[in-house]
Parts: sequence; structure tokens; C-alpha cells
Amino acid sequence: MAHRIGIAGITGRMGQLLAEEVPAAGATLTGGIGRSGAGTFADLAGLAAASDAVIDFTNAATAQSNAATMAASGKAWVLGSSGLSLSDEAAVAAAAKSIPVVYASNFSAGVNLVLALCERMGAALPAESYDAEIMEMHHRQKVDAPSGTAIGMGRAVAAGRGQKLEDVIESGRHGHTGARKTGAIGFAALRGGQVVGEHTLIFASGTEHIALTHRAFDRRAFATGAVRAALWAVDQKPGLYSMMDVLGMK
Repeated sequence: MAHRIGIAGITGRMGQLLAEEVPAAGATLTGGIGRSGAGTFADLAGLAAASDAVIDFTNAATAQSNAATMAASGKAWVLGSSGLSLSDEAAVAAAAKSIPVVYASNFSAGVNLVLALCERMGAALPAESYDAEIMEMHHRQKVDAPSGTAIGMGRAVAAGRGQKLEDVIESGRHGHTGARKTGAIGFAALRGGQVVGEHTLIFASGTEHIALTHRAFDRRAFATGAVRAALWAVDQKPGLYSMMDVLGMK
């Protein structure tokens, strides 16, 4: 019997692509919820009850309430909303004690390979000698900055250096900021046009620059990965997983 997948945020750009990718992957689309009551279900609880897994591309404002609803449902949850706060992420982690949760800043296979490289480069290039800077650009409608993928890259570099990103992040420079702090991980966010997503990690020393770049040209890469994550999550035990778990990279 085909797995049943529901979509929270089905009326958005990603939601519409997900609605195409679910049947393409051989699964059953149970329906979804969207803005202003649009969709085939009135609320997330009803959607979860009819599904084996729910893919959630709504927004950060719904993360905590959706975490509670999904935990109560007992169904797998794939979360791709960006801009989550530390308290939002704590709610997601709490839900993962009851259900399998795949939470990722980006669901494309290419980006997750890049994240693995970011961590290895962070470990190999010491913070005392190599300044790490992350630059990202997205379409003009994106509401959060830095992007979730950029934060994921920063966390990977920090992990490679045995640090927490929250302790070394340097973002939104403006005015007389003083000299760059040794060991900081810097971010620059660009917005314009309809750029799907571009991310570059730069390691800069006094003798060389190393740049690692990923460019996305079609959001379908994210949708395909999210559906793959949902099909994988259905058969997992409760826990907090990443796309790297789905890809077998952990």
C-alpha cells in the first residue's frame, strides 16, 4: 500500500511542487492545508490523521503550534520552514521525542553534500588563520535572513571547529563596526529578482581564498528531496533527523 503524504502549505510555491512530486514518487497525496483555510483539510490535525507523514513548508510563526499538533498525531513530520528561533527549534526537538521528525534547512542532495564539505573545511582550516564568510542571495519575496541554508552552512563550519554558531556569528554589519573578530563566522544576505537560491562559503587567509558555491535553478530539487525524506521518515523510530540521515551520510 502506498504511503499517504499530506502537505502543510500546499497553496505556496513549494506546496504546489510537492503536490506534483508526491504522486510522481509513487505515494498517495492525501491533500493539504493552505492560507486562509484553502486546501482540502480545515486544520493540521485533520491532515495528519489522514496521512502517514506530513511535509510542512509553512513559516516560522507556525512551528511551535505545528510541533505540538504533530507530536499528538503520532505521524512523521518533515519540516522545511526557515527562520526558526531557538525556542522554535526546542519545540521541534520536543516533538521528536514522540514522532520521527526530519528537520532540514535545505532538502536538495547537492546542498547537503556541500554542508558535509563545510564541516570538513571548518575542521581543516583553523579559525585563527582563515576567516569564514557566507554570502547568500534569494528572491525579493523572501522574508527571513540569513537564509536557513546559510545558517546551516555556518553551523557546519562551527561544528568542524568545535564551536556553536551562536557564539561566533557576525551578521548585518553596518556603520563603524571595528575590525573583524578572529574566529567569527560572517554572513551577508542579498535579495533581488527571482533568484531561487545561491550560497557561497569563503575561507579567506592572508595567502589564499577558497570558495564553495551552490546555486539552485529550480525549486523542484527541494520538493523531490522533501518527498524522499517523508517516505524515509514513515519507517523510522521517533527522533530528530536531518537530510543527511535520509541520504545515508551519517
